[in-house]
Amino acid sequence: MIFQRIKYCCIFVVAGFILQSCQPAESQPISASLKHKGVCWVGGREVVTEKEIDALVNNHVNWISQTPFGWQRDATTSTINTNFTSDRIWWGESDEGISKTKQLAAKAGIKTMLKPHLWVRNGWPGDIVMKSDTAWQHWFGNYEKFIIHYAELAEKNKIEIFCIGTELQKTTTREKEWRSLISKIRSVYSGQLIYAANFHDEYEHIKFWDALDYIGVQAYFSLANKKDASLKELIQNWKAPMAAIERVHKKFNKPVMFTEIGYRNDAHAAIEPWSWPRNMKDVTVSEEAQALCYQAFFQSVWNENWLTGVYFWKWYPHGPRRAGETDFTPQGKPAEKVMRENFAK
Repeated sequence: MIFQRIKYCCIFVVAGFILQSCQPAESQPISASLKHKGVCWVGGREVVTEKEIDALVNNHVNWISQTPFGWQRDATTSTINTNFTSDRIWWGESDEGISKTKQLAAKAGIKTMLKPHLWVRNGWPGDIVMKSDTAWQHWFGNYEKFIIHYAELAEKNKIEIFCIGTELQKTTTREKEWRSLISKIRSVYSGQLIYAANFHDEYEHIKFWDALDYIGVQAYFSLANKKDASLKELIQNWKAPMAAIERVHKKFNKPVMFTEIGYRNDAHAAIEPWSWPRNMKDVTVSEEAQALCYQAFFQSVWNENWLTGVYFWKWYPHGPRRAGETDFTPQGKPAEKVMRENFAK
């Protein structure tokens, strides 16, 4: 009888140990000093030098994302056009430019995320959808060739994080194909992986977050429904998306990265942050509205334990192309000061 009791106790202890070991470890709070203080680096025509990197250092930026492109003629074609050399594309988006920029950034203590995008003519990546299973097979086959090239480039250049896709929301419902692709990417790339999901109707529905190292969100959440919203209102309107993001974080126990966030310098910046300036009419330039949106982010989201970093869209190495116009960049505007002061803390 005593032996049986000891045996059963041992079984319970062992079973309890196994059960405990199968539970996901609690995520630890992320130190502010370790957070990604990032900007989305624009690959331009001109060659980058240490001078362009110095501007990042002065703003306490410690990460950049680099974005090469593939192209689709339309959202329903399975063909993806690529050009991996610098003879037909801008230097900053070429393999040579990506590699050189990574080297210069690393020399200054700045790490890199490589984040390839697809450019869809007369649309956006979220429109991509095939009309048959055969077409889907062709698309994933072509996307694999595209993304594996950049995964190998990331490995060659010791790029710290690789983003496997951006806002491909009608493709990510095909979980089996994405898990297979993730496995193939990991076979050629030894760094950490992330996917950049659309804020509106994608990140909450992805089922393969467990196969990645981070949950990536393109965080263009609306913070207002009218112009001239106060800082208090903007902060209040962060509460709902923050709660939704935290639910996904807890479900998968993965840190969250804002792979993009940005605001234009116009009066509607908080209403539709995702809208491109060229698609808007009768817009009033307002650097104050842009700066308020930055302040609202830092005062509400930045210190959350589940947020491991942020990348502000976007940063031109040689400065904005047209000063005084509506654009996403904070460069030379009050928003840059807000970013710099908060990154410095």
